[in-house]
Amino acid sequence: MTAREVQTRYRVSGMDCASCAAKIEAVASRLDGVVEASVSVAAATLVVRHVSGADLSTLPARLKPMGYGLSLANAAPAHTPTPVSAPEADCGHDHGSELGSHGHGGQDHAGHDHADHQHTDHDHAGHDHSEHPGRTASAARDDHAHGAELGEGGLWSNGKLRLTLASGVAFAAAFLAGLILPQVQTPLFIAAMLVGLVPIARRAFAAAAVGMPFTIETLMTIAAVGAVIIGAAEEAAAVVFLFLVGELLEGFAAGRARDGIKALAALVPKTAFVVRGGDFVEVPAAQLAVGDTILARPGDRIAADGAILAGEGGIDESMVTGESAPVTKGVGANVFAGTVNGDAALTVRVTATAEDNTIARVVKLVEEAQESRAPTERLIDRFSRVYTPAVVVIGSLVATIPPLLMGGDWGEWVYKGLAILLIGCPCALVISTPAAIASGLSAGARRGLLLKGGAVLETAGKVTTVCLDKTGTLTEGRPKVTDVIGLALPDQDVLRLAAALEGGSSHPLAKAILERAAAEGLTIPAARDGRALGGKGVTGLVEGRDVFLGSVAAGAARVALDAQIEVRLTGLNDEGKTVSLLIVDDTLAGAIAMRDEPRADAAAGLAALKTCGLRTMMLTGDNPRTAAAIGRALGIEVRAGLLPEDKQRIVSELKQRGEVVAKVGDGINDAPALAAADIGIAMGGGTDVALETADAAVLHGRVRDIAGMIDLSRRTMSNIRQNIGLSLGLKAVFLVTTVAGITGLWPAILADTGATVLVTANALRLLGDRSR
Repeated sequence: MTAREVQTRYRVSGMDCASCAAKIEAVASRLDGVVEASVSVAAATLVVRHVSGADLSTLPARLKPMGYGLSLANAAPAHTPTPVSAPEADCGHDHGSELGSHGHGGQDHAGHDHADHQHTDHDHAGHDHSEHPGRTASAARDDHAHGAELGEGGLWSNGKLRLTLASGVAFAAAFLAGLILPQVQTPLFIAAMLVGLVPIARRAFAAAAVGMPFTIETLMTIAAVGAVIIGAAEEAAAVVFLFLVGELLEGFAAGRARDGIKALAALVPKTAFVVRGGDFVEVPAAQLAVGDTILARPGDRIAADGAILAGEGGIDESMVTGESAPVTKGVGANVFAGTVNGDAALTVRVTATAEDNTIARVVKLVEEAQESRAPTERLIDRFSRVYTPAVVVIGSLVATIPPLLMGGDWGEWVYKGLAILLIGCPCALVISTPAAIASGLSAGARRGLLLKGGAVLETAGKVTTVCLDKTGTLTEGRPKVTDVIGLALPDQDVLRLAAALEGGSSHPLAKAILERAAAEGLTIPAARDGRALGGKGVTGLVEGRDVFLGSVAAGAARVALDAQIEVRLTGLNDEGKTVSLLIVDDTLAGAIAMRDEPRADAAAGLAALKTCGLRTMMLTGDNPRTAAAIGRALGIEVRAGLLPEDKQRIVSELKQRGEVVAKVGDGINDAPALAAADIGIAMGGGTDVALETADAAVLHGRVRDIAGMIDLSRRTMSNIRQNIGLSLGLKAVFLVTTVAGITGLWPAILADTGATVLVTANALRLLGDRSR
């Protein structure tokens, strides 16, 4: 019987580069019972997949001598999710239903059935959203903890900073003392070198003890000791100091990438005012439960995801959706945790706990994405495993072959060999991809663009065709009244009487009529004896008159339609609109046309995709006439009347022709096509569906953000190419100049550490993008 596999997740302190990650993975992988170990530098996490019962208790002790600390994040069984039901109220708009015809008059309502929108399979049991200290207690006591972020636990509590300052002071003291007493200069520089080299060498020996002899610490130790042996003690001390400075800067840069996500999590307030015994009581936000009622005062950040029960006002959602202006929301509207309430008090019903609110899910998804490696990153990792030993061999050959075979000076060529060891350190090369990927993922998350891993981020930039669903993707997902036509009665009376019959109905088309009446400030009279006529419409007495609202066919059976009216109705139908007739006392009083309208930015979003050189196509199950009308308005190629398997077939055919396909939809009706596409993108308003169904998600449902996602991918891949070129280019230049005798140890360490800092800084440019 195969042992059950479980997964344990740790927070890692003292890690700032891919070289660190490789060492931690190697140590964890060697433990008995471990199936796989995966480290994310950007998320500062270690995920260990192992058989149930495997003893991982020795792992922290094995990593401590190498300068790394572990704190347990969570431990959850792999592939054994515990269902947690999410409330329907989380769903910000109608998903998956193509706008059907008005059910009042024999036209099908089935298209508006959202019974499938259960979120009961969504598992958050394994989600860890708690704050974990960046360092364990043991690591905090280790003055030489490798890579701790600058300022973590207080500026002066950072062991790496103290070590770097001590090395710098010792080097400066040796230099000044040497000017006064030249005869003691060499031993003073050796002492200064040892201040920084001892912890470096300790880490090198610890890594070698677990089967990793070719680490950057090993190369640094060999180079520094070798420099002393050949009489270059001053340079050895300088090289060690510069190496520590470079590591300090790397740690700072790595912390910047992590801080972007930590800052997002910090947006949610720590406390909330919740109803307790009829009063609002301030409690920790972490204690809020689904169904609680909370108060959001003017100017406060809203403490939880929820639906407004009372109040109306502008809400600043820029930190979640990127909207530049406050969004006016009233009763029934969904609000996000962390957004800023405007100038009106709001009463909100909580729809998600602190561990499961929008920002918590975004943070979790970004961390998970950063834990998955991109194809380019995996390629660079494999290359570096061969590259580092090769550098050691080349350095050894440069140091020995010329003196042995060509009569070269041993001191000169050993010096050059040591310089080559420093030049060959792979830090800049190895960090080039994960630094850019982490920055790209974080930059996307800030704009509401969630990409689930480096592989998805890479693929997005290669897309050539974008296939989009209609309802809920290109359109709002709910019908709106577009035309009110008064015939025997004024327009407002037509709308007022229709709303009277629809009062209390939850049907999407009925809601559209009621919303339009409310928007126009109409007073809705009461209807008596209201009843539905199966497959035809609704009827009742309003203000003493017999009123009927239903389909054109049912209305035509009650009153005669003249040719002019029929032409006008046909024109509305050709525009993809659903038309209902209002008949009052056997007289055609008017008509109301409704349609699921395009999103406000749909046309601009499609234009942006075309500007990126992409082909766009609408794939919809709606009727061809309605789809064609929307397609004409938006200028997009249309395929309509499709079943889910038809959408999947079209996507597969495009891929067979060599297209790289992105499928954009709501994640439920389009599931087969989303799975078949090279990248599936879910549209939504921060719901479980939008965040977890596809490979990527547009958090706030703006069509133009699809182009933004593709552009972000392309810029990230360009950044990676720049980083690789920069790291290899600098190494090539200094390799040639070192062999030629132009440069030595100082420039060599600058070529390594300097390139690493430059590569990281270049990747961090992606974080500075504030475009919306």
